[in-house]
Order: sequence, then structure tokens, then C-alpha cells
Amino acid sequence: MSSRIEQIIEEIEEYIDRDCKFQPLSTTKIIVNKEHLEELLRELRMKTPDEIKRYQKIIANRDAILADAQAKADAMIEEAQVQTTELVSEHEIMQQAYAQANEIVTQATAQAQEIIDNATTDANAIRIGAIQYTDDLMANAESIIGHTLDSYTTKYDGLISSLQECYETVRANRAELDIPEEEDPGAYDSQDVLF
Repeated sequence: MSSRIEQIIEEIEEYIDRDCKFQPLSTTKIIVNKEHLEELLRELRMKTPDEIKRYQKIIANRDAILADAQAKADAMIEEAQVQTTELVSEHEIMQQAYAQANEIVTQATAQAQEIIDNATTDANAIRIGAIQYTDDLMANAESIIGHTLDSYTTKYDGLISSLQECYETVRANRAELDIPEEEDPGAYDSQDVLF
């Protein structure tokens, strides 16, 4: 499922390709509805922090998972210590209690460590996935913007080159014209006047 940021970028591309028309006498400059384009850009700016917050929340869940695992581990160790204390307090089974207590503490510690290790692995996978997804979004946006910039820069350069050629042609044609100088209408010779 694509994010709203990707959808907005696709809408901007579709708007430029489908709804924008070329300016008269131009094959590179287009006419855009400024309000519509600004609305799409404004929404893009507003959605970008929301996406980032979403991934920060996922990363923050990692801390909650670790805290929960630590709480479970502490509870298991505390329970093992309580059992150890109860077993040791009974004199006649002191040796047996000590051995059982050590076994319980060892098992509880191993289970707690396993929970912490699993929680850490899961949290790191979530964090890496969120970072990768954010990087993919940014790379896609960078590619689209770069492609658009390159495309329109090339078209703009082509227009400038074409206009420069036209300008040079017009100047050369004007220079080839031999325009006779106009005579002063008040400078007639008396012999030229007809009655």
C-alpha cells in the first residue's frame, strides 16, 4: 500500500502531464493552475512530518518491547529468589532447597535473557524496516524531482537556443537590407516643380 506522500507525488506528475497546457508559441513552457499546484505541495509538506512521526512511533515501540521484556525477566528472577528464600528457610531440606533454587534462578535468567534477545532482535528489525522504508520514499521523491528538473532544464535550454537562432537570423536579414535614405520634402529644386 503506497503512502499518501507517494500518492501526492503521483498527482503532481499527472497534473503536469495531463492537465497543464503549453504556453502559446512554446513547446517547453507550460501554464499551471498555481492554486492547485500550491495545494498539492502544501499537502505534501504537511504529510511528510506525519510519515516521519509514524516511523518514530514504530522505533519508540522498540523501547516498550524491551521494557516489557525486562519487567518480565525481573519478575521471574524475583519469583525465583522468593522461592529460594522459602526453600532455604526450611532447615531440614536446606541442601535440596539450595540446589533447586540455583536451578530455578539459572532457568529464570536464561529465559529472561532469551526474552530480551528476542525483543531486541524484533525491535531492531522494526527499526531497520522503518528506516529503509523512509529512505525508499526519499529516494523515490529525489528521483522524480531530479528527473523533472533535468527534463525541464533541457527543454528550457532548447527554447533559448532556438530563440537565439531566430534573433541572429533577423539581425542578419536586417543587415542585408539596403534601405534608401528618405529625401527631405522641403528640399525641391525649382526646376522639379510642375504646374
